[in-house]
Amino acid sequence: MNPTVNNTTKGPPRVLIAGGGLGGLFLGILLEKAGIPYEIFERSAEIKPLGAIMCLTPNILPAFEQLGLYEELVAFSKPLRGGGYLLTDKLEHIATFESMPLELMGYDRQLFPRPELHHMLLSKIPMKKLHMSKNVVSFEQDQDGVTVTFEDNTTIHGDILVGSDGAHSAVRQHLYKDLKKEGLLPKSDDNRMKKGYISLLGTTDALDPAKYPDLLKEDCQSYGIVGDGSNPYTWVTFTVPGNRICWNVVVQLGVSEVADEQYSCTDWVPQHNQKMMDEIRHFMTSYGTMGDLFDATPLEGVSKVFFEDQMFETWNHGRTVLLGDAAHK
Repeated sequence: MNPTVNNTTKGPPRVLIAGGGLGGLFLGILLEKAGIPYEIFERSAEIKPLGAIMCLTPNILPAFEQLGLYEELVAFSKPLRGGGYLLTDKLEHIATFESMPLELMGYDRQLFPRPELHHMLLSKIPMKKLHMSKNVVSFEQDQDGVTVTFEDNTTIHGDILVGSDGAHSAVRQHLYKDLKKEGLLPKSDDNRMKKGYISLLGTTDALDPAKYPDLLKEDCQSYGIVGDGSNPYTWVTFTVPGNRICWNVVVQLGVSEVADEQYSCTDWVPQHNQKMMDEIRHFMTSYGTMGDLFDATPLEGVSKVFFEDQMFETWNHGRTVLLGDAAHK
């Protein structure tokens, strides 16, 4: 890639996408389909898809079908048509939920391990359009376009910049800094995000269906266990293809003194997770203890994610637009 590239010829706008996560990759596929030039710049040195359970609902599934991706998605998914909620270690049944009927919605909700969706989307992007170790430092935009400067002192010029670089988006931070100088940033967008929840999550290796017969069922089997007043945790299990179980443990901050130094890692980085796992191994599930599931899960595939609760008011300005967690975490 040249240090600086100018697009002076007439034609479709050249789109620069900061962030190679789900949002950035999906946008790249849309632009590829539309014949609009684009490039994706990912700050990491290599792609390491992390995370566990993810759900896509009927509002987005038509887009996957129109792009020719729906059948491939369904191949590594299970439909979720219902599930149950249990209370703490007693596993007392307290509620049942059912999805809206297929005849009404047109699609079932599809559940799958998040890394498999990331891998599928990534496989549709030409590698020449994906640039690694490109951490956005700043950008300048005017009537002629937008020029992005990266941490390695290279720059790139385009027509539109999309900030799809996550909850702590460098694009958003730089955009808001400029807007604040100009007196154009709403006061609500100048507040810091507050961490409300922490989620520890992972996906087991293949399990024995004889021990876990739910794995053989066509539908995703979902069980949520809700903590009582003395327990600020909620833990959930989901069956997915490949005889695996995705699990998720959520702790609400502010209810219990749990927000210490062990929760200082960044999103999607599997560091310092063992301590939390050791503390909650005894939690009961419909499949034994959480410890049983932890032992069947590769540690490098375990992630700890902070859930900030923030809907930013400013999603675009000039030639820059925010997408996904960069706009609404």
